Amino acid sequence: MAVTPFDSSLYRDLFHDAELGKLFTDSAEVRAMMIVEGALAKVQGKLGVTPEISGEAIHRASLELQIDPGGLTAETGVNAVPVPALVQAFRAAMQAPDHAQYLHWGATSQDIKDTALVLRLRQAAVLMDARLAALAGTLAALAETHRATPMAARTWGQAATPTSFGAVAAGWGWPLLDHRARLAELRPRLLRVSLSGAAGTGSALGPQATETAMALAEALGLAAPGHSWHATRDALAEFTGWLALVAGSLAKMGEDVHLMSQTGIAELGAGASDGGGSSTMPQKRNPVQPALLGALARHAATLQAAMTGALAHRQQRDGAAWMTEWLCLPQICMATGRALSIACEMAGSLVPEPRRMAANLAGDGLGLIHAEALSFALAGTMPRPEAQAAVKTLCAEAARTGTPLPELAATRWPEQDFSAVFDPAAQLGQAPAEADRFAAAVRAAP
Repeated sequence: MAVTPFDSSLYRDLFHDAELGKLFTDSAEVRAMMIVEGALAKVQGKLGVTPEISGEAIHRASLELQIDPGGLTAETGVNAVPVPALVQAFRAAMQAPDHAQYLHWGATSQDIKDTALVLRLRQAAVLMDARLAALAGTLAALAETHRATPMAARTWGQAATPTSFGAVAAGWGWPLLDHRARLAELRPRLLRVSLSGAAGTGSALGPQATETAMALAEALGLAAPGHSWHATRDALAEFTGWLALVAGSLAKMGEDVHLMSQTGIAELGAGASDGGGSSTMPQKRNPVQPALLGALARHAATLQAAMTGALAHRQQRDGAAWMTEWLCLPQICMATGRALSIACEMAGSLVPEPRRMAANLAGDGLGLIHAEALSFALAGTMPRPEAQAAVKTLCAEAARTGTPLPELAATRWPEQDFSAVFDPAAQLGQAPAEADRFAAAVRAAP
């Protein structure tokens, strides 16, 4: 097995996200760092920090030159960061030493690498937000279509009371809207330039350090934080925490789909678990997609613990904590991006089985799932504790004798009409309204 399954040739179609993966390659990182270097040189030239003609030359070169990441390997292994090797290769490739001397003026490696990372995370966030919106739309359609399709709600793995499949779909979808709102809130804290020099003071940037940072932020479409964040990593940990939350919500949906499609339940048809064949059992279709959602969420949560630990940056800059981020952040992004892709595909292929839902709701035919509704109906004519005790006795009798609860109730209280009590469609409570509210919220979302 490869060190990381995300980039494995063997496991590529299982774990890899091709669209998101383009942002997390060596070439993408080098290109992003060159963009930052070019933009920095250009704004410094315009501000008169360096010769404007040199700034323009460096900026133009940053867009035109191609630097092979493989050529930076040896120096990166020594320096533990690729920026020194990149700057050296960039200057050599320019073949204009008079201009190239102003490349990387006053900045430090962390400024360039962190800002380049933010540029790529901005693209990743846009991609994931679009997938969240698409998934929410698919679930909204399911919620509306099945707003009043009765099924058994289950608590602790046991049948509880009736609900609707539309409400279940809405339950999967509500967190997605919250995640989109969270992303909008954290974006300003994440999408910021880093430009504060070797020890965070900006001393080598000169008296125009603040102005330079603001100009660089404007050039890159980012914010200027007004302070160094070399050793203040909460924004990155917040973003990866958000990613872990998203992955966890998708895993919850996967777990439910897994259970609803299992043998003996079969409330979701083959589309919910299509894809997984057995090497020896031709009849099996294993729920690969739901299982993968669970695995990816666990992986993201585990790596998020390391990202939280990396908040403990020692002093003004800390190599160990910084490298911990490199090891974890790309994989959390890939895990969540892949999970979103899988969830969109899975949700679009779900085949609800209303007849099977009704059969499971009926259970063994004793009607015990309506016991709570019966106790509340009786509470209108007797104290609730007495009603609960009476129904509990009837449930035991139904289980012992095999006589359905509706028959026992009709015999015990012949003067009362219990038809609505034992009608699943009449006992959905707020489930249809919940499905409607979710669908309306999706339509109203930006």
